Amino acid sequence: MKINNIFRAFALLLPLMGAQPAQAQKDSHNLEVAKQLEIFCDIYRDLDMMYVDSLDAKEVVGTGIKAMLRSLDPYTEYYPQADVKELKQMITGKYGGIGSVVSFNVKENATVINEPYFSMPAQEVGLKKGDIILSIDGEDMKGKSTTYVSEHLRGEAGTSFILKVLRPTLPKAAETPAKKGRKGKKEKVNPKGQELSFKLTRRAIQMPAMPYYGMLTDSIGYINLNQFTEDCSKEVRHAVIDLKRKGMKQLLFDLRGNGGGSLSEAVDILNMFLPKDLSIVKTKGKLTRANREYKTTALPIDTLMPIAVLVNGGTASASEIMAGTMQDLDRGVVIGTKTFGKGLVQVPMDVPYNGNLKLTTAHYYIPSGRCIQAINYKHANGGSREAVADSLKKEFKTLHGRKVKDGGGIMPDIEVKPDSLPNIVMYLTASGLDSTNVMMDYVVDYVAKHPQIAPAREFSITDADYAEFCRRATEAGFKYDRESGRFLKDLEKVARFEGYYERAKAEFEALEAKLKHDLTAELDYHRDVIKDAITMDIVSCYYYQAGAIENSLRRDKQIKAAIALLRDPARYSATLAPEEKKAE
Repeated sequence: MKINNIFRAFALLLPLMGAQPAQAQKDSHNLEVAKQLEIFCDIYRDLDMMYVDSLDAKEVVGTGIKAMLRSLDPYTEYYPQADVKELKQMITGKYGGIGSVVSFNVKENATVINEPYFSMPAQEVGLKKGDIILSIDGEDMKGKSTTYVSEHLRGEAGTSFILKVLRPTLPKAAETPAKKGRKGKKEKVNPKGQELSFKLTRRAIQMPAMPYYGMLTDSIGYINLNQFTEDCSKEVRHAVIDLKRKGMKQLLFDLRGNGGGSLSEAVDILNMFLPKDLSIVKTKGKLTRANREYKTTALPIDTLMPIAVLVNGGTASASEIMAGTMQDLDRGVVIGTKTFGKGLVQVPMDVPYNGNLKLTTAHYYIPSGRCIQAINYKHANGGSREAVADSLKKEFKTLHGRKVKDGGGIMPDIEVKPDSLPNIVMYLTASGLDSTNVMMDYVVDYVAKHPQIAPAREFSITDADYAEFCRRATEAGFKYDRESGRFLKDLEKVARFEGYYERAKAEFEALEAKLKHDLTAELDYHRDVIKDAITMDIVSCYYYQAGAIENSLRRDKQIKAAIALLRDPARYSATLAPEEKKAE
């Protein structure tokens, strides 16, 4: 009864709480809210009192809260006290830990170190790719999920722990003298490798918002920004000034895969290339306090330099604001594929007992006046979603009079689709899909045999290296699911159901024979793509994330298209010209 009375009191107070900020709400609406809250309270009271099993209030009510929020949109989320750290990490890009990507090794049934971040505790003590995590502070980690291990690696900054790992030995034909980690204590050597213990002290790990920037040519600078976290605009400002010192005359801004973040950081970055006191984005919501206009507030660095902005389906939210603003104001050319289409704004709000609610409060509108939200969320019947129909999309104009539309993300000015990765590469590179771990084992052994490699931009494995990899993959019995074979089986089932199979049996059998799994042929056919994947993985072991990005740029189809555009001033200007000028 006590819980019920608390909810009843809340329900009665709700109309009074909402009266001042939302006077336009009808009394019937407030009455309905109070009514539904009272029903909810009574149902939970009956469950708690009479249900056959004991209820966990935190779990049952928490499930109810999450179901309610799921009926609204995927961005409105409740974070109880135990999960608030996750929200803070999302907003700030910071967490307490050792600074390393970890992944699951199916063959070893254990989590392994995959990619230590440069200048972070994992890298500083000497942890390496492929190190198998055996225990954390004496607790056995073999067989534990990657999530479980990751949670134990993280903690409050400043706290220390002992990490025991197994560093695999090289195959007998390629053995080299074992090396001790810089701060690792050598314990013993077993047939599978060398056991090492490391004392690590957790630090506040800042996820790199800008993992790489540099010069692509003598005059074209490049900035890779993968999230809009706190103070990332300061990093970008430093990069722009540094690149201009190095001779940058054109800029390529890479926002592919950037899921967004801080709107104010996006505005500050745009301010570097746009005049002061210019309206960038407006937010409009139900409450007056949700309505806000963001303007540039400082003097820019450069308002004339040609800029190309790379986008794809993973470009969302704040990164769409940046790309869309550059497009609306004809300040840069957007290249790539259509962006995600998130035109909603969220704000974090404190809730009782140290929880937090990330709440959608407004739509945002970029300079042309359009909102690029691609999905309409329906709140009836538990919630549903539908894409904005083409017939409902409205037309707007850029500063120069070019036509753009709302309701579907940012359409690039120049569409360039990337090369698609074959299925075999996904299985070779994705954690947990390849039960042989052939690629990671090859890279770990390669690194052990080569103390140093060529600079990141120049390095590539040789044909002889690739032949060795193919040999090991074949001997390891590497297998992967063939999508074509799976679809053929599905088609065969449908044909049998509809009675067509017997008539087409010969064709089915002939096609099945042609689609038969042939690893040697697949490795040869996809040689260039697989070599690139191995090359990037090896480069990341020596030059970390920045090096892997730098190495990949020379083969990137969209990067090449952007460079070609920036090298052609006439084409660049024509792309930003209004339709009438293009016709002329």
